[in-house]
Amino acid sequence: MNIEKVIFGFFVILACTLNFSFFVGDPESIAAHNATELFAALVINLVVVILKFGDRTQIGALHLATSLAATLQLMCSAMVWAWQVYIVGHEITVSIMATIVSFSGGALIANLISLILLIGETLRQTR
Repeated sequence: MNIEKVIFGFFVILACTLNFSFFVGDPESIAAHNATELFAALVINLVVVILKFGDRTQIGALHLATSLAATLQLMCSAMVWAWQVYIVGHEITVSIMATIVSFSGGALIANLISLILLIGETLRQTR
């Protein structure tokens, strides 16, 4: 068993599940989406990006690309939230929450692609 692959797989799956748990729920329901969960998803996605630096394989480059895309989407989501609450000083409205959740949905797609790549790479290596 390769411990590096276990750690990377763990963080990819954790990033996807955290992002999914933030994304699930009515986009118009502000109470269904937690800022702490969004922050945790962002931090774990950053960890995945860091873990993939230095991998010189083609599949490693794809993992890095999907992780960067997910991280960028989550950063945009967090910036919209922070802008609305801390800079503008207003409450989160339904339309702002829909924007935040939409960015999170884009990150979720990137996380799912990364997860599919991980599963495909694992299946290919066992043959």
